[in-house]
Amino acid sequence: QVQLVESGGGSVQAGGSLRLSCAVSSGFILSTRCMKWYRQVAGKQREWVSSISTDGTTTYADAVKGRFTISKDNAKNTLYLQMNSLKSEDTATYNCAAGVMCDLITARDYWGQGTQVTVSS
Repeated sequence: QVQLVESGGGSVQAGGSLRLSCAVSSGFILSTRCMKWYRQVAGKQREWVSSISTDGTTTYADAVKGRFTISKDNAKNTLYLQMNSLKSEDTATYNCAAGVMCDLITARDYWGQGTQVTVSS
């Protein structure tokens, strides 16, 4: 069974940085799926944050472009999200996902349990 486990969340002041990690139990999944980060605020719709495709192409939501960087380390079976210049509106629960497609959520996607990021102004 494929497992994704996020870590690295926490509380930070506005302008600060955090690096989220997503440990993937299967290296095959990490290297053959589109790896993605989403975030969600309680009571609001889930929001896509960033993706990294199997060929390494990265894409970002406009809200985080220039501030967040997605990457992965196949040797460590880990996905990362470096978050700089954090703003209060970045406060959310962040989930990583291993997707069949970069631009769609499907029933075959794998999800982590989430890690909370709180940015205080």
